[in-house]
Amino acid sequence: MFWIVLLIVLGAIFLMAELVLLPGVSIGGILALVCDVAAAYFAFAWYGSTAGWIAIGAIFVVAVAVTIFSLRAKTWQKLSLRQQITSSSMDTPQDHNVKVGDRGVAVTRLAPMGKVEIAGHTFEAKSATELIDQQSEIEVTGFENFNIIVKKIK
Repeated sequence: MFWIVLLIVLGAIFLMAELVLLPGVSIGGILALVCDVAAAYFAFAWYGSTAGWIAIGAIFVVAVAVTIFSLRAKTWQKLSLRQQITSSSMDTPQDHNVKVGDRGVAVTRLAPMGKVEIAGHTFEAKSATELIDQQSEIEVTGFENFNIIVKKIK
């Protein structure tokens, strides 16, 4: 009887894993099916027809209970992340009031990406048209994501 109960419990665990941890993979579902079929087979073979039907009923009830328990929203809210990430990986140019028309200096060569210094702050920048040498004067022409688009002042 111990082995039958153990197989039913393992089937329930594998079913829960299939529903929650491995959806679409089917490994948990296949293992749950194998455990449940083996439990029913052993119940019929070792204890007779009545015990076999009781085992099948128990498997059905446990499977329904595990499915309902696994799919309830409240069950997994306790394990889910509730915090929001509000920071960014770097300051945006808009955080430092950089705007179109501001001027600065290329800290590195822009080929086409590099670093520029504008108003005492260093930013990633992209050359709008040409390669810009280090220490060249630049002017902001626009923004793209975290980058500033610049052109060389002639």
